[in-house]
Formats: sequence, C-alpha cells, structure tokens
Amino acid sequence: MSFNHVGGLDHVVVMVGDLNQAAADWGALGFTVSPRGVHSAHVGAANHTVVLENDYIELLAVLRDTQQNAPSRDFLERRGGGIERIALVTDDAAAAAEELRSAGIAASGPFAFGRPVPILGGGEVEANFRIARWPIDAAPGGLRLFVCEHLTREAVWRPELMDHVNTATSLRRILVASPTPRVDANKLAHLIGSTVVDNGHDIYVVPTGDQRAALVFSPRTSIAARYSGVQATDLPERGAAAAVVAVRDLARTADALGSTASTVNGALFVPPHRASGILLVFEEV
Repeated sequence: MSFNHVGGLDHVVVMVGDLNQAAADWGALGFTVSPRGVHSAHVGAANHTVVLENDYIELLAVLRDTQQNAPSRDFLERRGGGIERIALVTDDAAAAAEELRSAGIAASGPFAFGRPVPILGGGEVEANFRIARWPIDAAPGGLRLFVCEHLTREAVWRPELMDHVNTATSLRRILVASPTPRVDANKLAHLIGSTVVDNGHDIYVVPTGDQRAALVFSPRTSIAARYSGVQATDLPERGAAAAVVAVRDLARTADALGSTASTVNGALFVPPHRASGILLVFEEV
C-alpha cells in the first residue's frame, strides 16, 4: 500500500536538554545553526535548525511542560537526548491524516502551529506548519512519526542558513538500532507505505522517497562495529542512533571537524557525545 499524501523524510527532531550547548556543539562541527526560535505556547518548546538543501535537522528543547511535549519529556528522561522522531513530507496534513485513518492507522490531527524565524542581521519572519501524527505506540524502532506540511517553506529554507562550512547538503540515511530489525523495518514500511530491502547481515533498509533519506534498521552492535572507538553502549538498544550526512567536499569537511572526527571507509564520523547524542557520519557524494 502506498499513500498519496505521505512523502519522504523532511526532517529529524533531536531532543536536547541544553539548547545553547547544542547550538554551540553543532556550530563547532561546521554547521550554520539558525538563530533560536520559540514555538507556539501550546508546544512549549524552542529550537535551532540546521537547514540542508531539501531537509533539515531540528535541535529542540522543552521550555515549559505542556500536554503536547509530554512524550518528548519522557524521551529526555529515558535517553538524555538524541533523535526522538522524524517528520515526513506532506502536501496536505489533513488529507494525510484521513488517508492513514482509512488504512486503519489511528492518526491524529491536523494540528497547526508556528514560530518566528529570526533573520541573521535583524528582523524575523513567521514559519507556519500543519502536522498529523501516527499513534504514539506506532513507533518502529522507538522512533515516533509525523507528517509536516510547510505553509511557509521560504521561512525555513533561507539561503543564509543553507551554506555550511563543512559543505553538508542533505541527510542520506538514519541508522536505527533495534534488537528486532526485521520486525521494526516491516512495521515502518507498513506505516508509511514503503517497502523493505534486505541487505543481509541483519540490516534492513526502508526507503522514504526519491532523493530522501532512507531508514536503516540493524542491531546496535552492528552499527557500533562499523565505527572504531564507538561502543554499542554509546548507542540506544532501540532507537535512532546515527545520521549520515552527505557533503560536497570531504576534505573541507575534515578541516571543519578537526580533531573531533575519525575516518572510516572513506567517510568521517564524530561520536555521539559531540553531536547531542547522535553518531554523526559524513559521506562525500
């Protein structure tokens, strides 16, 4: 089954306990980090974004306890930070929610909210969104899902935010640790109307859309084994563990990362404690 109003990966939400520290950490990795933005009151959160060519990374912190952010607070208590959920593209959040419900998936929404986007150099614009959510217990690999309709796309993808010293261009893959990777990959594929590719060695890939990041499920021991110095215990047993970022020029990426990075199989990576609980991998494309 495929869905007409559920598209590929739009962005990942990285929950952090200290938003100022997260912005500093990601800036030190050669990313241009947006000025701080504050969401609508019922969301009770603030963010910085790392905007890429067609997707982005959202660094999100809770400002005040609300019903909306209760799952995020639970995640922070359990994990201390990291990728909590992913957003998929939609052209119509209301239609996506109806489409999912028609397929027997108890989606909620749409919900509307906004946030001001400060402009480098002064002033601000308003970014507005509509989202719909899969049920909270429908979280393959512990990863919550929602669709995001950008009502003011130009407010998010601003040219001055998309130029990164490390030459980052897009998210390529999200690596999800799971003790039952086949089960979780099949669950995700069902929920988003995709397929599963068996790569062997207990690795299962779920594409999300053309030119969009795929989700790759495998045991955390398999993920850690690819990156020297990273221990399985540095990664969640079940949950999004790593993000693979495409870059234009790996030599310039290496200059931007400096001594924080290690090399493996023609790629660079930084350990989770350098990137808000995420193993961050850089590949030249």
